[in-house]
Amino acid sequence: MKILSVSLLCLGLLGATGVSQAAGNCTISLKGDDAMKFDLKTATVSAACSSITVELTHAGKLPAAAMGHNVVISATKDMDAIARDGIKAGVANNYVTKGDARVIAATTLVGGGEKIKVSFPGKKLTAGGDYTFFCSFPGHSMLMKGKLTVTK
Repeated sequence: MKILSVSLLCLGLLGATGVSQAAGNCTISLKGDDAMKFDLKTATVSAACSSITVELTHAGKLPAAAMGHNVVISATKDMDAIARDGIKAGVANNYVTKGDARVIAATTLVGGGEKIKVSFPGKKLTAGGDYTFFCSFPGHSMLMKGKLTVTK
């Protein structure tokens, strides 16, 4: 009986560990800098998350007007077009076209020392889909991009 109780307790703890790891899969935390790079080349989130949060910290010193960064999430096939259209949208729109259905989520621009976060429904992503995160400040998406992996 004692062995059964210990076994059930262990199974319960293992199950709780799995839940906490899945819950931790609902946030994408990125740092950008004055060298036009994110600290991550890949990020993983779960499509099972009710809400996914994107956190961006600009670890550089330059202001947003000179070296602003944002994070845009889209299907990989749409990234280049979104970045091109974002240039036309201008700084007043954070280099993201208003109402662009191809944009899954986007933060506003931040400068050195600033932080920003945005949340969006997890149902906007499909497990196994081909997604990219990138900065749409003009010219930045060539270097500041990464693969977003979505698990179940």
